[in-house]
Formats: sequence, C-alpha cells, structure tokens
Amino acid sequence: MPLYLAAAFALALAILIATFLVLATYNDIVALVQRIDKAWANIDVVLKQRHDQLPNLVAAVRDVMEFEQGVLEEVTRLRDRYDPVRPVLEQGALSAETSRAVRSLLAVVENYPQLKSGANVLTLQAEIQRIETLIADRRELYNDQVYRYNARIAQVPAAFLAGLFGWRAREFFTATEDDQQRPDTNLPPA
Repeated sequence: MPLYLAAAFALALAILIATFLVLATYNDIVALVQRIDKAWANIDVVLKQRHDQLPNLVAAVRDVMEFEQGVLEEVTRLRDRYDPVRPVLEQGALSAETSRAVRSLLAVVENYPQLKSGANVLTLQAEIQRIETLIADRRELYNDQVYRYNARIAQVPAAFLAGLFGWRAREFFTATEDDQQRPDTNLPPA
C-alpha cells in the first residue's frame, strides 16, 4: 500500500472521527436544551395553576382577615405581576416571591380558627400547598437539567464548540436570602 494512500486513509479516518464527535456533541447539547425547555414548561404550567387558584384563596379569607390586608395585598400584587412571557430568570424570582407570600398567607390562615374550619378554605389551602410542592419539585428537576447542560458544555469537546454554537451556561433557580427566612406570622394585638 503506497504511503500516500495510507496517509489519505488516516486523514479521512481522523475527519470522520472529528465529524462524529462534533455531531454527537451537538445532538447531546440539543437534547439537554430541550430537556431544560421542557422542565421550564412544566414549571410554567404549575405557576399558571397557582396564578388561577390564588384569587380563590384570597377571596375566601378576605372578609375574616380585615387587619391582615398587607398579606392579602402582597399575594394579590405578586399574582398580578405573573406574565408567562417574561424571561425565565424574572419568572423564577417572581415565583420565589410569590411562594414566600403564599407561605406567609397560609401561616396567617392557621391563626384563624374560623378560617381553618371552613371547608372551602381547607380545600383551597390543600390545593395551594399541593401546587407549591409541585413547583418545588419541578424547580429541582429544572435545576438538575441546567446542571447537566452546564457541566456538558464545560467538558471537552463541547467546551471547544460552545463559542461556535453559542452555548452559554444557564442560571439555576436559587433561593434568595429572603426565601431562606421563616415568614413572620405574628398577629397584631387584638
């Protein structure tokens, strides 16, 4: 076998291997991006459910909680800021604020025996708590997908291709310092 044929074969093999690595890496990253988008869409569905349920909860407790208007107004204000077309990070921050306000509202509801005994309030409270748990679970899945994506684009050969294809690290949903604090549920003196 002449030397030039061996060199041409080696070059063709190297090009084939490089092409395979680029295509496999590209397909892997595209799949990860799709998983992140799907995880976000699942979060968005639950945020919409919470958005739809909050007015019912606020309406059910409004009359009894006259002097807790600040808590109700905060939940209503945050609910009104919900917009599914906002960027993911803004929606994440708003979701964290809304979760904190809802936890505060539910904690205050616990201090009202006449509310706690109402069947509609109990049903709404259970539904909101179920939705909050779903949001937490789906945020965890989203963060897992973002971790996989970020780790993959930092590894060779994807690290070399990241600039070429515009792959940038995505940000995680993280708890703010306020989210890590326990909400104030003390009632003012009667």
